[in-house]
Amino acid sequence: MEQAAIGHQLFYDPILSGNQNIACAHCHHPDFGTSDGLSLGIGEGGQGLGPDRTPGTGSDKIRKRIPRNSPGLWNLGAKDIHTVFHDGRLSISDVYGNGFNSPAQEWLPAGLNSLLAAQALFPLTSQFEMAGNVAENQVTGAVHDRIDKGWPILAKRVRTDPRYGPAMARAFDEIETPEDITITQIANALAAFMAIEWRSTDSPFDQYLAGNTDALTPTQKSGMALFYGKARCATCHSGPLLSDQKFHALALPPFGPGRTRQWDPNVRDVGRMGESDQLEDAYRFRTPMLRNVALTAPYGHNGAFPDLDSIIRHHLNPQDSLAHWTPEMAALPKVPWLQQVDFAVWNDRFELARQRRQVDIIPMELSDVEISELVAFLNALTGTSVDTPPFGVPKGFEP
Repeated sequence: MEQAAIGHQLFYDPILSGNQNIACAHCHHPDFGTSDGLSLGIGEGGQGLGPDRTPGTGSDKIRKRIPRNSPGLWNLGAKDIHTVFHDGRLSISDVYGNGFNSPAQEWLPAGLNSLLAAQALFPLTSQFEMAGNVAENQVTGAVHDRIDKGWPILAKRVRTDPRYGPAMARAFDEIETPEDITITQIANALAAFMAIEWRSTDSPFDQYLAGNTDALTPTQKSGMALFYGKARCATCHSGPLLSDQKFHALALPPFGPGRTRQWDPNVRDVGRMGESDQLEDAYRFRTPMLRNVALTAPYGHNGAFPDLDSIIRHHLNPQDSLAHWTPEMAALPKVPWLQQVDFAVWNDRFELARQRRQVDIIPMELSDVEISELVAFLNALTGTSVDTPPFGVPKGFEP
């Protein structure tokens, strides 16, 4: 619990960002379901929280939207999770001899005690998330040289801070003095906090599984029957995690700067293929877990749909949904200097055709009543104690 308490403070502290102007909590705030309420986040350089976050001004203004939707953090400490991020670029593996397949490859620091700890490291190195633009600070300059070179700079900040150095020396058995603190202890502290704070296993659905048949309403029970039966939701949203941790193409409406690879000629996001370099993985994204899904709108890897009803309807008929989707459905705060990029992909008919062709869902029909029953069941996945976490939001970080 000592380590988690330190992680709690670090999570809400901008000390881990290159310009010390953004914290983890700016994009993962509990008031927005541990996300930010936006389709594509406003990262380093922005101001404010959640849907009201603005893109900043002057030389500090953002230069790019975050390319993908900020995912919720619920139950990421679960031992069964082996792959994270929308494209699965971080997973349990010994391909590099350090226990993980990650963007840091063999340069990932030793001693990380979980996949969640490894995951916590990568927003710190991202230019548009937390590191800042090249030449603005030491961290981003070091990361530009090699991904692992920014972490020691952040670790020095933390271990020389009187709030953290002595406390971490007490909390971690493997270090004796603050001088021994590395990015590993910082990541492990963040993971300890997130695993405890956002563990959610007490939803009405969980209570029903535990034997309380009255925990679900009749409508929710009808939705559950659809979820595991006719609607085929559990084909992908399966098991205790409500995710198969695999990758599927849904033909979600594209927009934003894309997550382009080095040689991509245009604005696009090829999903899993960006990690695997396998053509069959093009436009496939990881199946999200569904605990507390009602709290984490908007939905999809880019937040294309504003509510559960619209994302369900897209799953039922992706081609028809794509044809009727409008930019107004995206939660994108206005950024005038990025407007030309926001929907540039819609001017590329070849890219749109490629995305439309890659669909892993067989269309099916459900009535409006059945869709509302599915929505009711998904609401039954919301934990009853989400508003009373062990640590809570520190003063000064409320929206």
